[in-house]
Amino acid sequence: MAYKRIATALVRFTAARPLSRAIVPLRLRPSVQSQVSYEGIRHYSGPASGNTTVYTFQDIKSLSSNPSLDRILIDVREPNEFGAGAIPTAINLPITSAPEALSMLADEFENRFGFAKPEEDKELVFYCKSGVRSSGAAQLALQNGYRKVGEYRGSWLDWAEKTSGGA
Repeated sequence: MAYKRIATALVRFTAARPLSRAIVPLRLRPSVQSQVSYEGIRHYSGPASGNTTVYTFQDIKSLSSNPSLDRILIDVREPNEFGAGAIPTAINLPITSAPEALSMLADEFENRFGFAKPEEDKELVFYCKSGVRSSGAAQLALQNGYRKVGEYRGSWLDWAEKTSGGA
């Protein structure tokens, strides 16, 4: 019985860490596996999701040079990170401190963030520092009804390296 409680706690802990690439699947004895509760656990597909469009540096460079009303570049880093440098035309929507943002009502969203909530028919292109938080944000967008979702997996580190080198 104690093994079952520990196993359930481990499953919940593992599932609650959606942005980690290093989590190894929990393997349980078959007799315990069928008894462990998976209720209430959200599963995230992480960086290898087939539901998002992957953007390269050149794609993002073009997007920032020629912004479109149908495609929104979103920096999901915290405001202090965003303030230290961001890709031109990006808006800041911090996923760590505001994971509920895309599920908010439009008025509540605008009051909190100071700009209109992106409409569900727009494409949202996410980036962060290294691509981990942006993958989580992309999955949250999909869960909240957005169907056109993109990720710049190179993110800020790739952008900063390539733009400082004269790219």
